[in-house]
Amino acid sequence: MSVVRRLLAAVRNPVVKWAFLAVAVGLAVYAVWATWDDLVEAAGRLSPGTVIASLVLTVAYVLCTLVAWRAVLADLGSPLPAKAAVAVFGVSQIGKYVPGGVWNVVAAAELGAAHRIPRRRSLAAMAVAVLVSVVSGVVVGTACLPFVSADSLGAWSWVAFTAPVLAVLLLPPVLTRLVGLAFRVIRREPLEQPLTWRGLGLAALWSVAGWLLAGAQVWVLATALGLESGPRSFALAVGGYALAWVVGFLVVFVPAGAGAREGVLIAVMGAAMPHAELLLTVLLSRVLMTVVDLGLAAVGGAVAGGRRRDVPMAEQRP
Repeated sequence: MSVVRRLLAAVRNPVVKWAFLAVAVGLAVYAVWATWDDLVEAAGRLSPGTVIASLVLTVAYVLCTLVAWRAVLADLGSPLPAKAAVAVFGVSQIGKYVPGGVWNVVAAAELGAAHRIPRRRSLAAMAVAVLVSVVSGVVVGTACLPFVSADSLGAWSWVAFTAPVLAVLLLPPVLTRLVGLAFRVIRREPLEQPLTWRGLGLAALWSVAGWLLAGAQVWVLATALGLESGPRSFALAVGGYALAWVVGFLVVFVPAGAGAREGVLIAVMGAAMPHAELLLTVLLSRVLMTVVDLGLAAVGGAVAGGRRRDVPMAEQRP
C-alpha cells in the first residue's frame, strides 16, 4: 500500500479526523498566541482603518486561492458549488498548520469524497493548485527583483533563472503528463481527462491576483509603520511576499512555513524600512493570515454541518 493510501485510510477513521482537526486548530491558535505581545504592540501603532483594510485584503487573498483551486477541480471534471467549495477548501487548509506539507492535500481528498469527488481527482486538483501557486509566486517574485536592494539582490538571482523553467510546467500537456506519472508512481488510476489551457489559465490568473492582494496587505501594514509609500515599495511587498510564501512552502517540516516565510520577507524588504517595524509588519501579517484561515475553516465547518443536516441519510453514503 502506498503512503498516500495509508494516509487516506487513516483519516477515514472518525477518531483520527477529530484528532487531526483538534491538532491543526490547536497549532493555528498557538501561532497567534505565540506572537500575541508583538501583535498588541503593532496594533497599538496602527489605526483601526489600517487593520480593517489589511484584514479585508487578507480575506480577498485567501478567497483567490480558493477560486484558483476550484477552477482546477472544475477543469478535471468536478465543478463544485460555492458553498461546497468553501466547506472542502476551508476546512482542509487548516492542515497547513500540521508539519509535513501534505495534510491539507489529504484532508481535501477526504472532504471532497463527501461531495462525490473521486479521491484521486481531489489529490490531483490540490496538487496542481499548489504547483500553480508556486510557479506563479516565483514568476511574481522575479518581477520584483529590480526593486530589491543591491546588497540583497545576489541572494535572489537564482529566481530569474528558475522562473522560465518552472513556467514550462504549467503548459497543460506537460502538467497532465507529470500528474499521470505521479499517479503511476503511487499506483493510482490516471485522470479521466487532461488539463486544459482554459482551466490552468484561470487558476494562474487567480493565483497572480492573490499575490497582488497578499502583497498589498503587507504594503498597507508596512507603510503605516514607516515604509515609504509608492509603486516601488508596493512592487517590493508583492514580490517579497510571493518569494517568502514559496520558500515557506518548501520548508515542509514547520507548520505553514512559520519562521521561514517571515525570514525571507525580512531579507527582501530589510533595506526598505527599520528592522523593528519590519518585524512587526511580518508578524502582524502572519497573524492576520492565520486568523482568516481559522475563520474560513469555521465557515466551512458550519456549511458542511448544515449540508449534512439538509441531505437525507441515504444520500450521505459514499
